[in-house]
Amino acid sequence: MQNAPILAGAALALALGAQAAAEIAVSGNDNKRALVNGVNTVVRDPQPDTLAVIDFANGEPKLVGEVQAPHSVVGPPNSVAVTPDESLALASSAEKIDPSDSAKTVPDNRVSVIDLKASPPRVLATLEVGAGPSGIAINPAGTLALVANRNGGTVSVLRIAGNQVSVAGTVPIGAATTGVSAAAFTPDGRHALVTRDNDSIVSVLRIEGDAVTKLDRDITAGVRPYSVSVSPSGWAVVGNVGRSINNTGDADTVSLIDVSREPFRTMDTVAVGPTPEGVMASPDGIHAVTVIHNGSGRAPADPLRAAALVRLLKVEGGKVRVVAEAPAGDWVQGMAFSRDGRTLLIGNMADKTIGIYRVEGDTLQATGRTLPVKGGPAALGTAPIRSAAPAR
Repeated sequence: MQNAPILAGAALALALGAQAAAEIAVSGNDNKRALVNGVNTVVRDPQPDTLAVIDFANGEPKLVGEVQAPHSVVGPPNSVAVTPDESLALASSAEKIDPSDSAKTVPDNRVSVIDLKASPPRVLATLEVGAGPSGIAINPAGTLALVANRNGGTVSVLRIAGNQVSVAGTVPIGAATTGVSAAAFTPDGRHALVTRDNDSIVSVLRIEGDAVTKLDRDITAGVRPYSVSVSPSGWAVVGNVGRSINNTGDADTVSLIDVSREPFRTMDTVAVGPTPEGVMASPDGIHAVTVIHNGSGRAPADPLRAAALVRLLKVEGGKVRVVAEAPAGDWVQGMAFSRDGRTLLIGNMADKTIGIYRVEGDTLQATGRTLPVKGGPAALGTAPIRSAAPAR
């Protein structure tokens, strides 16, 4: 499939032309999978996957550009990352249609490099990494990226220099069955956390320049740590999807990890509901959100089916707790905060829309407004959160 821009216009040039005024999120949209009566189904002859560029200007998010690029809902919804200067986006693709059987998928190995300054945005390069690339993160300096390879048991290291991105190496994490899912840098960029949902471990990486090594310092969070996000205040949240990602009615959890001093350690764990598919720390250094499947991907008559939720978390005194919630769409996925932490985007994979929410203190409100995108929004990415004073 050839990558090509499919949406452009004067709005994109206006929104992205002045870098200082820009504040964007990028949505990765998968067209290969759909929910059919509660069954995650491979779509025959799907439309191309896309990446959508969203402008946060004035607290009223707007879709301003879209480009074709391979993407996937497989893996946690942390599979799009944006450089600190918002010039590039990196998007992984964990799976692709099986060339020998269009009713099946096979692991992919591609990461797309997107030029966000171009009008319209365009694919600059396609990199080959490990098998099943999923969660992806860029360091605060914008010089390095990490890609979690779910089918390879490894993390790929990408070097970023201007608009040039190259593969700098591979870090072994565990066996191919380990389920390496997502990565997140600490605020100083000297370490990273890597989730392993098949053996319920969070690994720690040390970073010196572009040399990345795995430390003998694994952390225990909850059952099947999947998504991870680090706050500028020196803590991380990890979404633990529990015994089964297929929403078996368990009360699954989010864990709080202290990354402000070594050795890193788990401080607290809170029950949030069935299948916290993703977590995201707010720029305010106090809050985070998690998206809860809650059985919403099951068939309408299934007794374990319930409405999906967005839950707002608050971190205070080394503890994490749920302080608010709001409804979400079926098969809820990606999350992205505006820089002031007051506008929140949530991807609804099943109905191919992105919901717009408002956060005021400890309250969370669904505005009822949505942005339609060309594909199921599987992930959302923004520039790395800049450092903030630790919350007290």
